[in-house]
Amino acid sequence: MATTNTQQLSDIDKLRDAFSSIGSINDILAAFGLLDMPPAQKYGILFGCITFTFTVIAVLTLLTLGGSWKRIEEQARSGELVTPPDSVSQRKRRPLLLERLLEGREWMMKTNYGHNLHDESSNTTATTTTEFTNLTKMLMTVAPSNKAAMDKEYEANYIKAYKRCQDKPSGPILGGRPNHRFEAYARAYAGCGSHTTLTYRWSYARMYESLAGKSHESDERYSTLFKERPHDIIGRTVRLEPLESSRHCNELWEITSGNACNEHKAYNPDEVWGFLDYGPFKNAQSMVESGVFQLEKQNCAAFAIVEFVTNRLVGVIHLTNDDPKNLTIQMELPIVKPSSDGSVEQLEGCFLLLDRLFAYGYRRIQICIDTQDVRGKRLPQRLGFTQEGTLYKHMIVKEANRDSLMYGMLNSDWDKGARAFLMKKLHGAAFQKADATIVAKEEAVEDQEEKLRVKQEAEAKEKEEEAVANGKK
Repeated sequence: MATTNTQQLSDIDKLRDAFSSIGSINDILAAFGLLDMPPAQKYGILFGCITFTFTVIAVLTLLTLGGSWKRIEEQARSGELVTPPDSVSQRKRRPLLLERLLEGREWMMKTNYGHNLHDESSNTTATTTTEFTNLTKMLMTVAPSNKAAMDKEYEANYIKAYKRCQDKPSGPILGGRPNHRFEAYARAYAGCGSHTTLTYRWSYARMYESLAGKSHESDERYSTLFKERPHDIIGRTVRLEPLESSRHCNELWEITSGNACNEHKAYNPDEVWGFLDYGPFKNAQSMVESGVFQLEKQNCAAFAIVEFVTNRLVGVIHLTNDDPKNLTIQMELPIVKPSSDGSVEQLEGCFLLLDRLFAYGYRRIQICIDTQDVRGKRLPQRLGFTQEGTLYKHMIVKEANRDSLMYGMLNSDWDKGARAFLMKKLHGAAFQKADATIVAKEEAVEDQEEKLRVKQEAEAKEKEEEAVANGKK
């Protein structure tokens, strides 16, 4: 009779009877044969079950909130097959470049190469450093030869920067020179040109203003330097001068010949020239006739790194393989004497050039180094470059094979931390923090001015439309 009653029960009643017999966790463990296990293992299994339960709940919640169930339902109604996108479809989904980068790309191609970047007839002409390449001219600080020759863009940038610094200078005004900070900030800001980013102009101008405005002596020195060499790129410890054989060759040969020079002892010149395709040189004239000063292609540039305090030459830095169409360029290892390798002057020379290149819109800067150049490998690491790979049998240097290590720096890496890291190393944490604060405030002011300008234009357009409508009536 009892068997008959059990068979007449529904499935729900059977489950209810089964769960009613469970009065504690021990009953559950006994049902699964786990009652006699050690307590540690029991608790481990328990927490594992709880974790699994919460994971399932989280996944189901994300699927629900993300609309996955709805999409599955819609696909079931439409009968469309869900397939992974092919390579062509994925290519079409690539995000486009920022308009600023595209405009800078077009401007550099037109200005430096006349849109004929890969035209061998216009790109392989040997160029002496007495006649600067277009790339060198682009990177040089912009400055008019005189007030009469000042172009409209430079004048507009100068006036705008002068007024901005008047509103909030970054330091105290020197006695007897009420305009010294405004003039320093304005000429540095305008000198960056109209094709660099605003953040770079603000940062470079504030750095220049803070250095020039320290004392009467510093203001006098920077003003004189601007009059004598207005196209140099100025830093804290060094400045970058466009490389000229007549100005730099003799001193460069002296410091890289291996002979004792100034306070430095004699050394093996192969420490400088051993991994390069030219050098050492017997005299300065043979250096002038080499690739140090004779740039083989128009897509190259060369700058001398000059110590700011002593005016001594630290070394030379070259740019090669300029490709504005793809916004990439290669920076060669600076040619410096061994005692200057890894120095602050070497790092700042590279920093000044990297900062200006990225400000013009370059997306990638690479450094290519011989795999056996142990000392040369340290510089990209100090600058924050990423080692990307090895190019085997890449070059033939001095009739021998050379395998090369490729290092790269992206504009995104530069903006997200590499620039701040180098600025902190070169100028100190306080200066880097102040620079970030100034740039943030300038961006806020620029944004407010842009909104005001758009509002004024809209109001002017609305008034013009009303006047036209009233005239028709």
